[in-house]
Amino acid sequence: MIPRTAKAAVGRRILDAFRAAGAVEVAPDILLPADTLLDLYGEDIRARAYLTTDPIRGEVVLRPDFTVPVVQMHMAQGAEPARYCYLGEVFRKQDHGDTRPANPRENEFLQAGFELFSRDPEADAEVFALFHGILAPCRLSATMGDMDLLLDAVAGLPLSASRRAMLAHHIWRPKRFERLLDRFSAVEQPRHFAVNSAPWTGLRSQEEMEARIARLEAAAEGPPLDAAWRTRLHRLFSVAGPAPTALDELRILADHIPAIAEAVERLSARLDAITTRGIDPGSIRFDASHGRRTMEYYDGMTFSFTAEGRPDWPPVATGGRYDALTKVLGQGEAIPAVGGIIRPGLVAELEHAPC
Repeated sequence: MIPRTAKAAVGRRILDAFRAAGAVEVAPDILLPADTLLDLYGEDIRARAYLTTDPIRGEVVLRPDFTVPVVQMHMAQGAEPARYCYLGEVFRKQDHGDTRPANPRENEFLQAGFELFSRDPEADAEVFALFHGILAPCRLSATMGDMDLLLDAVAGLPLSASRRAMLAHHIWRPKRFERLLDRFSAVEQPRHFAVNSAPWTGLRSQEEMEARIARLEAAAEGPPLDAAWRTRLHRLFSVAGPAPTALDELRILADHIPAIAEAVERLSARLDAITTRGIDPGSIRFDASHGRRTMEYYDGMTFSFTAEGRPDWPPVATGGRYDALTKVLGQGEAIPAVGGIIRPGLVAELEHAPC
């Protein structure tokens, strides 16, 4: 068991590295209003976060993540470019079920993070290289993904706008996504919702529910998706391997999915920028579906650093681009942003492990 003081010392060392990269330290509140997270992720967040009710403030949540409150703070100020760093505890429900697991995961742990708000096209490469350099002594495995590729592929499907929107909404939920593909690949019967004089009840307003019904009715219209497009999508989702090899495969696939061509070239430019920072792109594993297994707010590059031989561990570090989140939290104003977090506790475990 690594002492909390040792974990905190590692966290402060990581924070110093982020400060050296020009970041300003911030300290978001530990107890946050729950409405923003519920609006972003829906009721599913209750399975992961600790929520309670305050008689004055309403529903509140113990901080499950730093990125959302940091983005809220930044968008309220509106300045750019900007760099922030932070160190503190986050709280998440990790183990689900009726019995205590043999090796329970921590529900409270330290996060050290870095967030960059910038229009520089090399911001992705800068953040990845910063994390790569900090974590180099740990000899971790680096994996990169790109949600741009998947979202652009969905946007290019020969389907109605409402069907493409539903698929894009569920792209982070692979099982639901596949069920929608099944629906849209067959002739669908029109959906008719009952109309009566009963009062509207629940948390959603009548206008919100009517808009939802309209979207569901619109999604039932249109010809089925040709099987060839499903095959192309699944081929895209399965691209994985050393980054240069994956890039070659993606360029071939772009001939069959023209909508991803620009995203493929952005990936190529990102790998070039990473190379100029002294990192061999062949040492990075690219996984096209990597972003589908992370938080929903990532909509561009994603990355993670994992410890080999520790399949029971979460990633030691994760990050990515989240431009769309800044628009949601900025009430229409958007600023390109990319960042990530490191778990100092896991770094401490690695540093104290016997050679």
